[in-house]
Amino acid sequence: MPSDKHRDTAAAILPLVGGPDNVTSIAHCMTRLRIGLRDRSLVDDAALRALPGVLGVVEDDTYQIVLGPGAVARVTPAFEALVAAARPDSPASATATATVTADDLAARGSALRADRKARNATPVKLALRRVANIFVPLIPALIGCGIIAGLNGLLANAGLLPTVVPALAAIASGFMSLIAVFVGHNTAKEFGGTPVLGGAVAAIIVFPGVAKIDAFGQHLTPGQGGVLGALAAALLAVCVEKWCRTWVPGALDNLVTPTVTVLTAGLATLFGLMFLAGEIAAAIGAFAGWLLHTGGAFAGLVLGGLFLPLVMLGLHQALIPIHTTLIEQSGYTVLLPILAMAGAGQVGAALAVYCRLPRNRSLRTVIKSALPAGFLGVGEPLIYGVSLPLGRPFVTACAGGAAGGAFVGLFNQLGSVFGSTAIGPSGWALFPLLDGRSGMGTTAAIYAGGLAVGYLVGFAATWFFGLTDRMLADLNTDGGKDPATAPPANAPAMA
Repeated sequence: MPSDKHRDTAAAILPLVGGPDNVTSIAHCMTRLRIGLRDRSLVDDAALRALPGVLGVVEDDTYQIVLGPGAVARVTPAFEALVAAARPDSPASATATATVTADDLAARGSALRADRKARNATPVKLALRRVANIFVPLIPALIGCGIIAGLNGLLANAGLLPTVVPALAAIASGFMSLIAVFVGHNTAKEFGGTPVLGGAVAAIIVFPGVAKIDAFGQHLTPGQGGVLGALAAALLAVCVEKWCRTWVPGALDNLVTPTVTVLTAGLATLFGLMFLAGEIAAAIGAFAGWLLHTGGAFAGLVLGGLFLPLVMLGLHQALIPIHTTLIEQSGYTVLLPILAMAGAGQVGAALAVYCRLPRNRSLRTVIKSALPAGFLGVGEPLIYGVSLPLGRPFVTACAGGAAGGAFVGLFNQLGSVFGSTAIGPSGWALFPLLDGRSGMGTTAAIYAGGLAVGYLVGFAATWFFGLTDRMLADLNTDGGKDPATAPPANAPAMA
């Protein structure tokens, strides 16, 4: 049950997004409450940003209110309950009557047409969003199991609590050993199939008995293909299931459709998909290792410098299956600590803006409220509330991320290979999830050094190049423009 604080936040948000009748869908990810809207013009952006529990707002295919990790998972059910209670067909409003007029229908039709024409509804972004919908629900378990794995490693290396170490190992490894099943379940659910059939087909991949099966002249290995194989197997199962529904009589559907779906997709998984997905997964792992081993600082510079634009465009979601594949293979993803440097550059840039504009109380208040979340890896409030609307500080923040990424990439090339045992957190919150070949002390020191470089370069680049004289004149006053609502006229376009 959400606390009073979170119910109050939900109650404060609802009228500012146009009330329950303006809400068409509700969902949440790690940090954001995502709301589908009928009429965008009914939303009061400024009032939403001013709410104590709101860290920022983002407009994409849905209207996204940044609440931060933890809070969003508690505010969302309270918000859903408030919307449901206000629906005309809900028990709480059963006595109310609603008359649908022609104007209402026309308005709804206009909203639907506008949604279909939304600029962000490109095929690539829709595909990436679906990938995110499959993997994002798994992140809490990845984080929890990753932290437990790290704790278990510390205890094992120190020789402490030897009777507890096997138990922690089982707790930490159980989810990862069956992650393919969860991916299959979520894939089928996302693409309109029966979730349990997707999970059943994906379970074949992790079944120990596959070691007795020959495919392409070699024995299969349990887990071969991993999450990529599970994704492909479940997609195939959805296609087979939908095909069956077109010809199987209704009286036989419950018997024939599941059998044909599991049999067909299962055979294809064993004698094709597992091998192909295994080859792709091995290539991803080899490429990631090669990239950092040979590219080193340059590879880190490119990855760290480009991550903020990827986040801004929503293209970072394509990396989720890659991270998960690397975690399956080696226990950690080497890419995430480098990509996390982008957040460090963002924090450094925000600190420079704060120092350069001592008279702009409004903007300094926004930065002060968003910095704690920024240090913990939640960058949306600083991106969408400060650097991106100002333009130039967004570019200098990317420079800070590039410098931090180069620092971490260099040590990777020198042999200090490490990564994160889970995806989701970054910034300081990533420390408990770090793991590598050189020991926890060295790994943590390198990661901390990368953060420091990112902070310093982001700060220096923004101090010297992030604000023009015209921007300083416009912004460094008590009545300076708030970049969240009115970016300077000379800020570069960042669409």
